[in-house]
Amino acid sequence: MPNSQLAKTTTSTAINSLSLRLLKIGDKWKDHVIKGVPIPVSSNNLVPGKKKNVYILSMFPYPSGMLHMGHLRVYVISDSLNRFYQQRGHNVIHPMGWDAFGLPAENAAIERNIDPHLWTEQNIIKMKQQMNHMLANFQWDKEVKTCDPNYYRFTQWIFLQLFKNGLAYQKEAEINWDPVDKTVLANEQVDSKGRSWRSGALVEKKMLKQWFLGITKFSSSLLNGLNHLSLWPENVKNMQINWIGYSQGADIRFKTNDPQFNYITVYTTRAETLPVVQYLALSWNHPIVQKYSANDPHLQSFINLLPSLPKNTKKGYLIKDISAVNPFNNQSIPIFVAPYVMSDYGENGTAVMGCPGHDQRDFDFWNSNNNDDRTSKHIIYTCIQPKRIKDKNQVFNQSQLDPPYTSDVGFMQSNAEKYFNMSTIEARKKIIEDLATIGIAKAVSKTKLRDWLISRQRYWGTPIPIIHCHSCGSVPVPEEDLPVLLPDIQGIPKKGGNPLEHIPEFVNVKCPSCGGDAKRETDTMDTFIDSSWYYFRYLDPKNDKSPFDPKKINDSMPIDLYIGGIEHAILHLLYSRFISKFMGSINMWDHATNEPFKQLVTQGMVHGKTFIDSNNGRFLKPDEIELRGSEWFIKETGTKPAITYEKMSKSKYNGVDPDECIRNHGPDATRAHMLFQSPISEVLKWDDTKIVGVERWLDHVVKLTKDIAEAKDDIFNQDYIKPNDKNEVEINFHNEFEKLSRRITESFEKYLSLNTIISDYMKMTQLLEAAHREGKIRNSLIMQNLRKLVTELYPVAPCISEECASIIKSAQPTLEEWNHYEWPRVYPLADWHYKCYQVAVNGRSRFWFVDERDLFDKGEEYVLDKVMSSLDSQRFLKGLNYDKIILKNNIINFTFKKRKNLFKKEEKN
Repeated sequence: MPNSQLAKTTTSTAINSLSLRLLKIGDKWKDHVIKGVPIPVSSNNLVPGKKKNVYILSMFPYPSGMLHMGHLRVYVISDSLNRFYQQRGHNVIHPMGWDAFGLPAENAAIERNIDPHLWTEQNIIKMKQQMNHMLANFQWDKEVKTCDPNYYRFTQWIFLQLFKNGLAYQKEAEINWDPVDKTVLANEQVDSKGRSWRSGALVEKKMLKQWFLGITKFSSSLLNGLNHLSLWPENVKNMQINWIGYSQGADIRFKTNDPQFNYITVYTTRAETLPVVQYLALSWNHPIVQKYSANDPHLQSFINLLPSLPKNTKKGYLIKDISAVNPFNNQSIPIFVAPYVMSDYGENGTAVMGCPGHDQRDFDFWNSNNNDDRTSKHIIYTCIQPKRIKDKNQVFNQSQLDPPYTSDVGFMQSNAEKYFNMSTIEARKKIIEDLATIGIAKAVSKTKLRDWLISRQRYWGTPIPIIHCHSCGSVPVPEEDLPVLLPDIQGIPKKGGNPLEHIPEFVNVKCPSCGGDAKRETDTMDTFIDSSWYYFRYLDPKNDKSPFDPKKINDSMPIDLYIGGIEHAILHLLYSRFISKFMGSINMWDHATNEPFKQLVTQGMVHGKTFIDSNNGRFLKPDEIELRGSEWFIKETGTKPAITYEKMSKSKYNGVDPDECIRNHGPDATRAHMLFQSPISEVLKWDDTKIVGVERWLDHVVKLTKDIAEAKDDIFNQDYIKPNDKNEVEINFHNEFEKLSRRITESFEKYLSLNTIISDYMKMTQLLEAAHREGKIRNSLIMQNLRKLVTELYPVAPCISEECASIIKSAQPTLEEWNHYEWPRVYPLADWHYKCYQVAVNGRSRFWFVDERDLFDKGEEYVLDKVMSSLDSQRFLKGLNYDKIILKNNIINFTFKKRKNLFKKEEKN
């Protein structure tokens, strides 16, 4: 990064002089501000009871080639906290790396006919430059790239440990199949119309043998571990709980009229609704569906159509020639194929029971598909009511329910037979018990969590280290043969199927077990694998023997602060927690819970100002609008556009280039504005026009520092001015400043209220300016607190802090040894026993002095003795002929009538 760019730090008005100042400072400050070199603080500033190592981690980015404002927000937060904890004396771990594998790079490589590794490396260089522009103080000596063989070698090692422990296995699973390219597509490769992104073919659903990780075996640990994460946002913990989906219910068997399938087993958490089950719904891969689709082309066509249907579709398909029997009342009920039934919930497909009277989704599905005589058209049955009724023969007023009645709190109606008037909870338990005695039901606990499908049929990912042998089966690659390297290619093969299948020198190998001919696994791993353990590798990035040294992990884990977007609140965090717990189970690290992230910080999105043509709803480009005075207008029509704040995107023309913002306003102003505009967890509405206020403030800090530092009224020493050395005005100044300093410390360390930190900085600046302007406070005390502001500015505005520290040290040689990288000490607030008195002559103020609060109560002579004993009295009062002393409102006023002989002449020696 050119020095001229580095030097551009704050306001446009002060940019030239400030650039010269920063250039003179040289590389020393650049090391601390940009390069990730730890700042020189003393260890005696450690907070009692805190560990020396503090691990602050922001989620690593995908190297797309361009940082956006969302990245900027994450890194400003993490970097500010990093600098603060360094100033507090901690050994801060603040690394950065790259989530470098994945589909976007592969697509870009195909479009450009280049190696995705080259494309990725070019992007990393660009993004590193951008991080330097924003002064991100990352420890680049810990950098990792998931596409580096030195990294994915150990991703493969972790896979082998999972395989050895029975947690990595292959099974048939549903996939998106492109019938033209004859390849498997990820969900993101299927467009909104259900067609392949590349060939345009209508995507089909098929079953394919793929690799899974047994995360479900850790479901209890993952669920219980959330109880220990008190520093996680509650909404994120709830997302994790809902995704794991632990529930208590029952498996209930419904008899069918198909001799091949005597029963369909259904899992339900609401057995009390069994009396009014009106249909069963099966997933597309259920064995019954597979059987009947073989002879029903319309059913098969419906299955093929599933990928193109929206997620909330109400469409279903009634299977002919088969029905089920409700075990509660022996009623015959139809069987549907329903898109909403998860295909991977059960071992052999999934079946659920439909209760339109007590479930909104079932109600909507029933009304959309009751086009057959067997579906009891338009009839909705209920068996639960909100209140008890006295008489079993009393007919409950169905109009009070307005089906579906979805609350699971209520009482059973008369059609529940012997369970009539029981509470739903009581009836649920009793029905399961009664059906269990005749072998129809079984109480079970389940989770919605499915084992983790990691197979990807692409080139740009970590190869799965398995060799398939006709004799030996699936054989793990020996650890000493890792990594299994991706073959070098000039362009990704465009033939159908998995790209690696078409590279014979990669596929054809010898079996490590028997030495016979074998085939290498050609699937690569899901990129969530790469990001599930990178935080471990940061702590030992150069280790070539093992993923990491357990001792290094135990010294620094769990991560103290993990910062990233809420969009990763489910899968990334869940998979990372799983791998962390697995690594603990094989003694790779040792912690009570094996939870990797102690505190989670989820920042809100950055929204941009968006201009819309009200006439047609079209998003407007920047060159289509203009600012007239304080209002915006559309150039072509002269009308006012609608203005909203929405997520930044190219299609809405509301994106902001971080580099451009930094070029226009400087990194410090950009950082401070980013923090100031919104609390961390809330949406940030980015508005460039508001950054001017932050610029002016930072410019004012520099100017004020010069004015104070260059004052020569007294000597600025480093000694703390004690409470009894201060007058009342100074006492108030000290207390106000100390309160702000404490609040800033707590905002960094306890509350993460980084927006209020900026406002407290501004209040400090105002206090200093007023003190300097009014002249009632000693410069030594003003300087004492100016140094505090300059030091506490460093986490957010490191360039301004460096500049101001340099100004102070240049103007005040006695402060050259002052360490502005060490967070200021906390000084006490006190119940002061002193008062500040103003001494005046004929109403004109001459000087101030400090004494007991009850000075006036002790009489005029006592006051006179006290005043004359002060040093300033020799200058203003010695030899004064006065008429009287007036003591009022903390003012000691000496009055006289004649203007001659005011002072006695001093006797000559």
